[in-house]
Amino acid sequence: MDHLGGLELFVQVAKAGSFVEAARLTGVSPSAVSKGIARLEARLKVRLLNRSTRSVALTAEGTRFYQNTLVILRAVEDAEQDLTQIRKYPRGKLKVSMAEESMVSSFMADFALAWPDIELELVVSDRMVNVIEEGFDVVVRSGNIGDSRLMAKKLAVFSSKVVASPDYLAKAGTPENPADLLRHACLHYRFLHSGKIEHWQLRGLEPAAAGTLPVAMVCNNIQGRLDFAKRGVGLAWLPDYIVQGALDEGTLVSVLDEYAIRVEPLWLLWPSGPYLPLKTRVFIDYLSTCFAA
Repeated sequence: MDHLGGLELFVQVAKAGSFVEAARLTGVSPSAVSKGIARLEARLKVRLLNRSTRSVALTAEGTRFYQNTLVILRAVEDAEQDLTQIRKYPRGKLKVSMAEESMVSSFMADFALAWPDIELELVVSDRMVNVIEEGFDVVVRSGNIGDSRLMAKKLAVFSSKVVASPDYLAKAGTPENPADLLRHACLHYRFLHSGKIEHWQLRGLEPAAAGTLPVAMVCNNIQGRLDFAKRGVGLAWLPDYIVQGALDEGTLVSVLDEYAIRVEPLWLLWPSGPYLPLKTRVFIDYLSTCFAA
């Protein structure tokens, strides 16, 4: 930054043709201007200006350096204006991690249409990503937060439900308690990062028993289980914010609600810092509005 200041001072002197006039324009003393030019010449090891008692003039080397310096300062000005525009209107790449791909189809397409100058990079995985080192702008995650370097906003507190289609329940019967699940087709989720099957958190169903539930299908995404459940393949254990639309439509019905004990916060996480990019701010506001609705 000291070098940049020296360049700006040199340009002012070259334009004004006078240390005194350059001092007036920059708000410093003539001696400070003279010393600044002297330091610049010493660093470059070349004379940039010929001095007289009344004025200064560019040397041949000074003229060449002046022309190149104008290009540099113009590029700096353009870069500053570009950042100013980004602060006024969001654009650029926004890298987002989320565990559930259903959020992509549910929310992200509308966001992309609303903010076409934001380039979305969506990484869908249940792996606990390193937000800072992996360069994520925003992460959507449930559970506890263990990284003090992150800012956090709670989107919602959600539970999970056992759901099935009306057709499936008409055919296989409605379970009255968790033990009845042993006689039903169950659609399971396998964690990518551990390879383990998710346990259905139901009161009266111990983890050991949850691990013995019948397996009609296993997949590593929510949308697959949601679709299979709607088609009547079996019962699925899914977050309430994922299935609420289907429950409202009547394509799914929840069972064993009084036994469900899973309650977890859903968070938006982003790197802490004094300046939040506008692209990140509009994304945070957008998802907050979606979940509030």
